[in-house]
Amino acid sequence: MDCDRGNTMRAMVYRGVNDLRMETLPIPQPGADELLVKVGVCGVCPTDIKKIQTGSVTAPRVFGHETAGVIAEVGSGVVGFAVGERVALHHHVPCLSCHYCRHRSYAQCATYKRTGITAGFEPSGGGFAEYVRVLPFVFGGVVRIPGGNSFEEGAMLEPVNTVLKGVERMGLQAGDRVWVAGLGPVGLMFTRVLTLAGVEVVGSDLLKERMHRARVLGAVEVIDAASMDFRPHLLDWARGGFDAAVLAVPVNELVGQAMEAVRGGGRALLFAHTQLGAGVPVDLGVVCAQEKDLIGSYSSDFTLQERSAELVFSRRLDVRSLISHRFGLEQAVEAIDVASRPGADTLKVIVRASGEE
Repeated sequence: MDCDRGNTMRAMVYRGVNDLRMETLPIPQPGADELLVKVGVCGVCPTDIKKIQTGSVTAPRVFGHETAGVIAEVGSGVVGFAVGERVALHHHVPCLSCHYCRHRSYAQCATYKRTGITAGFEPSGGGFAEYVRVLPFVFGGVVRIPGGNSFEEGAMLEPVNTVLKGVERMGLQAGDRVWVAGLGPVGLMFTRVLTLAGVEVVGSDLLKERMHRARVLGAVEVIDAASMDFRPHLLDWARGGFDAAVLAVPVNELVGQAMEAVRGGGRALLFAHTQLGAGVPVDLGVVCAQEKDLIGSYSSDFTLQERSAELVFSRRLDVRSLISHRFGLEQAVEAIDVASRPGADTLKVIVRASGEE
């Protein structure tokens, strides 16, 4: 236990739609079956940005769920953890026994939908604060960070897990060809993970810098999505049809293009279309007669944590190259603003709650 930490901490508190405030809060007091973690870093996720901008959840809350730090206190009834261990946290962990879990639909599990980490108020991740309280039902999601790796790498485990889950959903084989639409941090992670699996990736984006990064990460071709000949160029590279397409941006017009671009028996994966109520025309004939699947992938897969950790900590997927902006906790509001309005040089945005590693 850190006896010198005092009783209060800084936290970025959500008070309503687009209303974020840096406030002083009591440090969470862990119960006998809980952990207290001093936050090192927390990634800014589009899911939290959507909640902040739409007011889809009640206030007040402290967001931030891509979190890594060091265990500051261990409840008296907790075994298997020690003060001083550097850890990455997962705020959602499934029960592994319900109907959804038996079908590996973990994101639909009622236990998974509960958030098990809080910096105060309704549990909402809490990573944009100096300390978080970790509830016991998510202990299975606590991953120890090796000595040679950083908090930043630990914080990237959760987004990498979501990408790996999407790759698993597509059921690809080595030598298959995939179109990745949108080469932001998620699209670039898809590019690298697919390349490591022996899949050929053709990427597309509006930004030249991101297109260049995709080539570095293994894409066999990148196409300027703003080009007048984008569609014929894409279909030319499809060579009879892509085996799958990944839509890593929530652009509705791309859904039809993806269904056109994949071969018979292929799959179009929606990864970024998380806003409920949206609808697009889909040719049902290609779904039935051509057996093209339109599928979705949302959030992480608990059973893929070890593989995600191996990818990141071995640096076969070197997530450090995907981090473009780093802000101190006192700049967390600015970090959210930068991540919500990305520029040509914006990839992953990180908030550093402490200078420790």
